[in-house]
Amino acid sequence: MPNLPLPSRKLAQVAALTVVAGLIGSPLLAPPLSAQTTTAPATAPASEDAKKQKIVADRTAAFAAAEKVQQLGPQKIKLRDQGFIDLPQGYIFVPQPEADGILIALGGFKSSETVGLFFPAADDQNWWARLNFEASGYVKDEEAKVWNADELLNTLKSGTDSGNESRVERGFNPIEVTGWIETPVYDSASHRLVWSAMVRDKGSTTDAGSVNFNTYALGREGYFSLNLITGPASIAKDKASARALLAGISYDTGKDYGDFNASTDHIAEYGIAALIGGVVAKKLGILALGAAFFLKFAKIIALAVFAFGAGFMRFFRRKKPDQ
Repeated sequence: MPNLPLPSRKLAQVAALTVVAGLIGSPLLAPPLSAQTTTAPATAPASEDAKKQKIVADRTAAFAAAEKVQQLGPQKIKLRDQGFIDLPQGYIFVPQPEADGILIALGGFKSSETVGLFFPAADDQNWWARLNFEASGYVKDEEAKVWNADELLNTLKSGTDSGNESRVERGFNPIEVTGWIETPVYDSASHRLVWSAMVRDKGSTTDAGSVNFNTYALGREGYFSLNLITGPASIAKDKASARALLAGISYDTGKDYGDFNASTDHIAEYGIAALIGGVVAKKLGILALGAAFFLKFAKIIALAVFAFGAGFMRFFRRKKPDQ
């Protein structure tokens, strides 16, 4: 890429992501060119160019808005009415609604559960993480004492397979979970859950896949989920960042898991195993789309991050902590 001034270089990098847009079945983005039809071929190029220009403009605006509100560690950040995170040095937090702005601009969807996004400040790291809070009620954790990792993996795989028909209808490729990166581990003292799986296009021999490193902090009224997305080659290093962020999350007095009152508090309709893959969908008798769909969504966003390369992260790094 030419040695452009930073804003122009960023715009060029964003424009390169229009290739990724063809993978995403969102009304905000242009569909794959092979799927587009028109009755006026002579005017189609102009229309397609306009769509691509809008994509570039939307993404540039989303990142510019996020840059204005980004919060740099070290500092303590309030997390809704539930708790806070001690954001370590070297990490960047983008709050709402700017976090949703990024997700939408990259082809995702806003969610009432999204709390914010995390990015690394270091130039040699390209992961990103999404923090959600699910007001599910108190999630019982007894299942963690007896669960079997192989059975959980089979459930995750079957849930992913059952959702493939819907994903294909939405314009996504079918996907498959190939195995654990890290088997589910639950710390009953801190009420933290960690698990990670590899996902790739189904049957592909060329797709390197994408890794979701999933962490959870259980509370009295629900749970925080912090999902870090990276590539297979980087997970060994990047998962330390997920653990550092998870360790920084604390609940307010009265909101902690140990503050549960059985006589007054709502209990979730599912146990802790539901937080691993599509178990919750199976238990509630609905189509197992949730976690498996997020795996694919995360993979698409990961492609966007990798397409940006270091320039994607430097968009947030232009502001230094001492400025």
